[in-house]
Amino acid sequence: MAYPKVLAFILAGGKGERLFPLTSFRSKPSVPFGGRYRIVDFVLSNFVNSQMYSIYLLVQYKSQSLIEHVRQHWNLSSMVKDHFVAVVPPQMRMGPEWFQGTADAVFQNINLIKDHRSEHVLIFGADHIYRMDIRQMLDFHLANDAAVTVAARPVPIEQASAFGVIAADSGHRITGFQEKPEAPAAMPGDPSRAYASMGNYIFRTDVLIDSLVKAQRKKEHDFGANIIPGLVPTGRVFAYDFAANIIPESKPYEETGYWRDVGTISAYFTAHQDLLGEQPAFDIFNDAWPVHPSSSESPATKILCCDISNSIIAEGSLIKGASIKNSIIRSGAMIEEGVTIEDCIISERVTLKKGVRLKRVIIDKFNTINEREQIGYDPDKDRFRCFVDQSGIAIIPRAGRISGPFKE
Repeated sequence: MAYPKVLAFILAGGKGERLFPLTSFRSKPSVPFGGRYRIVDFVLSNFVNSQMYSIYLLVQYKSQSLIEHVRQHWNLSSMVKDHFVAVVPPQMRMGPEWFQGTADAVFQNINLIKDHRSEHVLIFGADHIYRMDIRQMLDFHLANDAAVTVAARPVPIEQASAFGVIAADSGHRITGFQEKPEAPAAMPGDPSRAYASMGNYIFRTDVLIDSLVKAQRKKEHDFGANIIPGLVPTGRVFAYDFAANIIPESKPYEETGYWRDVGTISAYFTAHQDLLGEQPAFDIFNDAWPVHPSSSESPATKILCCDISNSIIAEGSLIKGASIKNSIIRSGAMIEEGVTIEDCIISERVTLKKGVRLKRVIIDKFNTINEREQIGYDPDKDRFRCFVDQSGIAIIPRAGRISGPFKE
């Protein structure tokens, strides 16, 4: 069938305060993830793989890193006018304030919606690790003649109190919302699970514009707290079951409906571990639904006499005589003899001198760790030289002084 014209807004302005110090110099969507990606690459890849190419990326806090990343790696087409990923900073059309909430962010760019003349607008977050064929959600939205469709992820009902919960009937029509309820509403026909809102929405354009204007008059600025609950009485608000989304060439051992909010250091670290192993919960190797990575001009990685197991190593690294286990090494790492790395995330252009020992450590870009340093073995000692998260993971922030012509 012929698809209607759609426009996407990706909300990518999050501070990511719980990911400090990885967000000291960048917003949460710009934080590196995996061997060669940033968090924002996952939602952008979902849109591109779903053949939806008109995308506005709304940024706000510490946005330069994200702007540069999109400029360098997400140039879709200069020939087709509706194929673009365009970064939109706060326009401050209503005054000197920045975006006051998710709905306010879109309202401040309502001119882009009117100029594009799309029939439906998709509003997604930029902070999560997952794969999704968004066309399937749009098909559901169209089949139900919905005014709004909300992506909903089934979660065990005993865990649902940590989320915004959607109450829905047997036809997936939303009947109410519960914000972190003590007694969550169960999914229709499944008392063991509840629907958690993913913060991803599809709006009919006329409904969106009308709702944004009314919300602005009431000084209501959030989709989840204000706009969508206000539309529920119309009976045209539906929940799309994310577990029903089918990704081609998914492996039988992958977690069905894998979706992670990597908003804390612990969650960020654990999601990296989900990439590892012979049968990972989230298998990054999927040619039918790739995560489109940052391009690299680095040479291939060179490994000399090493003991490496269950790890991902990006291009441009030189590793000699090291032991690496259950770790992810991003591009340009220089790792010398006698280095031991276990359960670690090593970011770009990091140098580890001879005899360094690391365990459960995250090292941000452009750091050099001197010979025979040990990090991750003595938390009390580590607190004097790096940031130690409440989970016990040690983090070395991005180097304050950059040697060489490298940029954020």
